[in-house]
Amino acid sequence: MGMSTGGGKGGVKNEINVTPLVDVVLVLLIIFMVVTPMLQRGKDVKLPAAKQQKEKEKPKSDPLILSITPDKKIFVEQDEYPDIENFKQRLEREITSNEERPILLKGDMTLAFGEVRKVMNIARQARARAIQLGIEEIKEGAGGP
Repeated sequence: MGMSTGGGKGGVKNEINVTPLVDVVLVLLIIFMVVTPMLQRGKDVKLPAAKQQKEKEKPKSDPLILSITPDKKIFVEQDEYPDIENFKQRLEREITSNEERPILLKGDMTLAFGEVRKVMNIARQARARAIQLGIEEIKEGAGGP
């Protein structure tokens, strides 16, 4: 009538059972939704927009992320440093442990350049060789902000 029994007792059904597939896909979706926000390093700041002028070089190692939030708080990775001296000491430790490690400075676009420059000067005093500034790249054909 409406259901097939597979041809006989204990026969093999040649119908696809999608329930386990849907279960696996939903579990993977949940895992990706939980893990994706954790992949972002440093603090969440709104970066200034600019066109990429220079060819991107592959970094030799994972960069050290410095972030400056709109309320002028300074972070190394996820650690906040309200005291400039402690911030400088942390940078010196990081730089002496790996002198080739690049530094990426993410400053919020609402900050004055002077605030970002203060952090750059502190990093220079901590013997940083080069500091890269984080930007939001403007794609070709896309309208600017």
